[in-house]
Amino acid sequence: MKISNETKVGSLTAIAIAVLILGFNFLKGKDFNTTKHKLFAVFPAVEGLMVSNPVTVNGLQVGKVSTIEAKDKNMTGIIVGITLTQEVNIPNNSVASLSTDLLGSSTTMKIFLGNSTTLINDGDTLSTRPIKGLTDKLQASLDPALASATQTLQSLDTLVNNLNSLLDPNTKNNLASIIANLTRSTQNLNKLLDAQTGMLAKSLSNVESVTGNLAKSNEKITATVDNLEKTSNSLANAKIKETIDNLESVTSKLSSAVSKTTQKDNTMGLLLNDRKLYDELRETNRSLTTLLDDFRLHPKRYVNISVFGRKDKSGPIKAPIYDSVPNKGN
Repeated sequence: MKISNETKVGSLTAIAIAVLILGFNFLKGKDFNTTKHKLFAVFPAVEGLMVSNPVTVNGLQVGKVSTIEAKDKNMTGIIVGITLTQEVNIPNNSVASLSTDLLGSSTTMKIFLGNSTTLINDGDTLSTRPIKGLTDKLQASLDPALASATQTLQSLDTLVNNLNSLLDPNTKNNLASIIANLTRSTQNLNKLLDAQTGMLAKSLSNVESVTGNLAKSNEKITATVDNLEKTSNSLANAKIKETIDNLESVTSKLSSAVSKTTQKDNTMGLLLNDRKLYDELRETNRSLTTLLDDFRLHPKRYVNISVFGRKDKSGPIKAPIYDSVPNKGN
């Protein structure tokens, strides 16, 4: 069967129109191969952004801009449609932002992934971040430099004013005095550092003399160190620990003996702590003293050896001559 030229021309024309339509839609960001997820983002302005511009995550293109349209008639925002061409898990707190290259010729949409465990759904709207263009970036970089330059100019102005205030006659005289003092100080420093007569040279000479004497006395120093070493060895070999242990033992026994004197379960404790026994001992001592005094004053009462002597009829004494016990009615 022979195909006419008109049929061929018509078929080619139809195919060309179909390719043109598909190519135009492709350039506009439409994809006819498979069904893709679509997201949206609202920006206040989209300078440089065009349909089919890439959408990236961490530098990798995961989609493209499919639509750009006004939010309302008042232009309160621009709604940008995003068609994802790759399967990417995007948390619902992710943020979309626009990035323009250095020359401002191309604008790319970047998605900064959030940390939420909930993923965004098809047709949801991403949060957006304010756009910073090249001018804004330059302004942000220049602001600190301008502030520093302003501060420098202010400091320079203050310095100039201070210099102007220093130009009065009194200040000039003070500066001259300061310079003269610095000159004298420099001369004194030169004298101090003089290699022959300076104080520093003399001090170094004295130090050299001392080190020389130390070198001459090296043997004596060595002998002294040896003696110290022998003494320390003797101390190390001495039975100091045993002596300390014995001393602690004696101290413990002495402490035990002293503690017993405060108790009443022993003779020493009773003598020191029993008031009744103490009073009885004092009374016994008083009676014995009285008896001895009476025997000394009236010996005939106890021993009568006189043939013709009279018998001593005086009564016995009832208290010692020196009575150390208070009278209780006796």
